Amino acid sequence: MRILVTGAAGFIGSIVTELLLADGHEVVALDSLKHGHAAAVLAGARFVEADLLDAAGLKDIVAASRVEAVIHLAAEARIAESVRDPGLFFRVNTVGGLNLVEAMLAAGVKRLIFSSTAAVYGEPAETPIPEDASCQPVNAYGESKLAFERMLPWFARAHDLRSISLRYFNACGATERLGEFHVPETHLIPILLEAALGQRGAVQLFGTDYDTPDGTCIRDYVHVADIARAHLLALARVDAVGCRAYNMGTSRGYSNLEVIEAVRQVTGSEIRVETAARRPGDPARLVASDERIRTELGWEPEHPDLEDMVQSAWTWRMRHPNGYTA
Repeated sequence: MRILVTGAAGFIGSIVTELLLADGHEVVALDSLKHGHAAAVLAGARFVEADLLDAAGLKDIVAASRVEAVIHLAAEARIAESVRDPGLFFRVNTVGGLNLVEAMLAAGVKRLIFSSTAAVYGEPAETPIPEDASCQPVNAYGESKLAFERMLPWFARAHDLRSISLRYFNACGATERLGEFHVPETHLIPILLEAALGQRGAVQLFGTDYDTPDGTCIRDYVHVADIARAHLLALARVDAVGCRAYNMGTSRGYSNLEVIEAVRQVTGSEIRVETAARRPGDPARLVASDERIRTELGWEPEHPDLEDMVQSAWTWRMRHPNGYTA
């Protein structure tokens, strides 16, 4: 198939592109490069620099590309920033997503795999979280993603748009060629790896008074290659599924302190940690029920162990100490 990947220069988008190319697909890689890196787009893809908020330009790109499906990962994703500036997140994640769907339908493209988030759930009433749990986001990031998700059944009814939403939990790890690099970095594992490389001082631990066994947030970590592989499985099943959401997690949670210890073990570095106040919009626990995606899409994580995930990220970062910066 010929597939348009939005956010293709980002962490997950670049690795989704890598797996699509390896599977024999043609890829049109779209990114605004606001957060992504052109160097992360492999040479086998056709790169297009564009912004989802340019509705007219987006229609031209989708029509000219003659794609058969879209994998939509482009987004604003910094949770704390979404609390400070919700308008930015609704413009990009909700309005930008609407622009994309309208461009798809204008070109007759009716297959969509959407990069959603565990943040749609907010503070869950139960863990692991099933897909039919109540969605009550506690930050504008989750709300903006949920707003787009809620549009999709209406487009399915009116235009036969077939879509699968993958609600990511915490992506981490790396492949041999591609890894995680943000400026500024906000994710815990790459921040800890920067500290291990001597690129930053003490790492802040946001909140030690949560209602969890060690007082720190608990998250479900998933290797980025396993996430990318789920997109290929979703692509193969989207015509049959119609309009469906799946958790992208492993049903296993790790606390921030456990993650810190895993990074210490892998890197051999005694990383200095300073406690800090909670960040706004951070739920105490986010752990997926992965039963639906295993049963319906046949997905199984190939890298379920946290230390293995950290090791892959560390191996890539040692080879690329400055990330994608020359």
